[in-house]
Amino acid sequence: MHRYVQLVRMKRAGQVLAFKDEASVTETALDVGYDAPDAFARAFRKSFGQLPSAFRDTPDWEVWFARLWPLTNARSKLMKTAYSLNDVTILDVPETPVAVLQHRGNPALVGETIQKFIAWRRAEGLGAASSATYNVFHSDSEMMPPDEFRVDICAATDRKIEMNEQGVEAGVLRAGRCAVLRVIGAEDVELAIEFLYRD
Repeated sequence: MHRYVQLVRMKRAGQVLAFKDEASVTETALDVGYDAPDAFARAFRKSFGQLPSAFRDTPDWEVWFARLWPLTNARSKLMKTAYSLNDVTILDVPETPVAVLQHRGNPALVGETIQKFIAWRRAEGLGAASSATYNVFHSDSEMMPPDEFRVDICAATDRKIEMNEQGVEAGVLRAGRCAVLRVIGAEDVELAIEFLYRD
């Protein structure tokens, strides 16, 4: 049980460090239940081989995913969310102009793509509160070789997208009927996708 709790805390810390620049390492340590930043730094380094500040600057996503695999595996087997058809809503959605950053390759490195997209959104003033976020999966990470995995990370906007160092481009989500299943958190995304396509 201790190992499970430790992994949950370290996973949360890694997500905050990588994606929320406004949270300091000390705030992150306190947020995940440590009384002192030094103890947190030692535990984080033991878990991922990087100090929290180094992870914030250049996360080693492959190590992060590998070390969290026992947690991911346990949750997928023991904590399945039971979706039902009552949870699904069918909507007619209009065509939606988006800014899109494509990720191609190892799913373990999606975090790098997300970091680039967040940096671009911040620079453009397109925060999640003012612009809907969409993830468009073109392949199943478990069925495809890692180098063929594809996902587009999108933010709704009708602004003109200028050339940028992150590689964000203008795109469009086509209009049509969509099955919508609300997922809270990141753990059950694949289970939700499997439910929608299977049932």
